[in-house]
Amino acid sequence: MNKLELLRTFVRVSEMSSFTLAGESLGLPRSTVSEHVQSLEKLLGTRLLQRTTRKVQATQDGLALYERSKDLLSHMDEIEGLFRQDEASLAGRIRFDMPSIMARRYVMPRLPEFMARHPHLELEISSTDRRVDLLSEGFDCVVRVGAQPDQSVVARHVCDFELFNCASPAYLQRYGVPQSIEDLAQHRLVHYVGALGSRSEGFLYEAQGKVHRVAMAGSVTVNSTDGYESACLGGFGLIQAPRVGMQPFIQNGELVAVLPQFKAPSMEVSLLYARQRHLPLRVRVFMDWLTQVIIEQTH
Repeated sequence: MNKLELLRTFVRVSEMSSFTLAGESLGLPRSTVSEHVQSLEKLLGTRLLQRTTRKVQATQDGLALYERSKDLLSHMDEIEGLFRQDEASLAGRIRFDMPSIMARRYVMPRLPEFMARHPHLELEISSTDRRVDLLSEGFDCVVRVGAQPDQSVVARHVCDFELFNCASPAYLQRYGVPQSIEDLAQHRLVHYVGALGSRSEGFLYEAQGKVHRVAMAGSVTVNSTDGYESACLGGFGLIQAPRVGMQPFIQNGELVAVLPQFKAPSMEVSLLYARQRHLPLRVRVFMDWLTQVIIEQTH
């Protein structure tokens, strides 16, 4: 049996703390994943993973092997990449996540051209706005807007989204059109949060080199970009959203721009990937394509 494949399976189980999730990530049955780990333990003469009913944890020997194997597999991927000049021959699975509204509007319509260029690749696409653990959930990369990565994550800048303020005609007819920051006391905001139960930042605007926050009332709180957009269209309040996404609604009259002189700071769009994981060539090629598509579709 290929020892590198045994190591690759072991590393993925260690990262995801689950035989089932590791199998899904690698495209292997759970039974095969378990056999690979058992074969590696028998080969090395030591227990590498401690199995419980809830999760899988590496033993001391397992942790030592994980650190060495991770580097070894990264070097092997680099070596393979040196001699694989034809991108059409790229194969394997790529798991990524991005906000649902970006996937639907910008990426999915262009995806057939990428797959036609790389027919041997397999994509696993997740569409969420929540914070994900790249290692434990097996993501190769994720797209985030305004994300603040921790030390375990590398952020590649893609572009910046200019934000503007808008509301539906029905909302403005009911509450009036705000003309000043003081007017916001009589208005409502659709609150956006990363996780339900957390606090919204309120209405943001830049003035004299500083970012100011205005607490506002609101009857709806959402944690997804789709929900944010829908709540505004439904007349629940003001939102501060990327101009590129809202422009079609402005043009057809479904939304109206307000308080243009009070703009929130631009939001950075980034591609995130785990710092401790080497990026295979297939992932780097996909990230380059994804960056190009997002820039072309939004600028």
